[in-house]
Amino acid sequence: MKIHTLLLGELAANCHIIDCGEGLCAAVDIGNDAAKLLSYLESKNLKLDAILLTHGHYDHIGGVEEVRKATGAKVYIHENDARMLEDAQLNLAAHITPLPYTPVSAYSTFKDGEEITVGSRTFSVLHTPGHTSGSVCFLTEDILLSGDTLFRNSIGRTDLGGNPAQMKESLRKLKALPCNYQVHTGHDFSTTLDDERMSNPYMRNV
Repeated sequence: MKIHTLLLGELAANCHIIDCGEGLCAAVDIGNDAAKLLSYLESKNLKLDAILLTHGHYDHIGGVEEVRKATGAKVYIHENDARMLEDAQLNLAAHITPLPYTPVSAYSTFKDGEEITVGSRTFSVLHTPGHTSGSVCFLTEDILLSGDTLFRNSIGRTDLGGNPAQMKESLRKLKALPCNYQVHTGHDFSTTLDDERMSNPYMRNV
């Protein structure tokens, strides 16, 4: 599977671009720097068909509306975080950047267990609240796109509208997954689920 990662926005969030065949791709989180993403898509002759959002914090959605307008890509987010696409206070843009936030004007919501198909690839939604109430991971083949739920040897913060008890249950859910997924995180480095089961102190203790 072809995955390319761009660091976008003020907090260097990972934007994962997944080649879905048939000249189509999906982007998981767009933290700003829309021009950087659009330039990459053009250079690879890829059509962005879907923008999949792991949660609604500004550092993961700041460039969504500009990219959506430029590409016509469909935007998907969990129903619990949907309001964050429209509100700079809820998504923390007002606290992160002096630049004006452009609300996302068209999007669809999903729930736990739903599937989104892009080209020949299917993404399964795994609801993993804790960082936000609508945080999710996406599963596709042997890939886990974990957003800010799970990091290499760490986890996402729970003090920005999150819930520690929910995070613990979400980590338990990820720990119980049946295979060793390649984990592509919302910030910093990729890892594997087996490595996190063994070495991540937060996951070992659930």
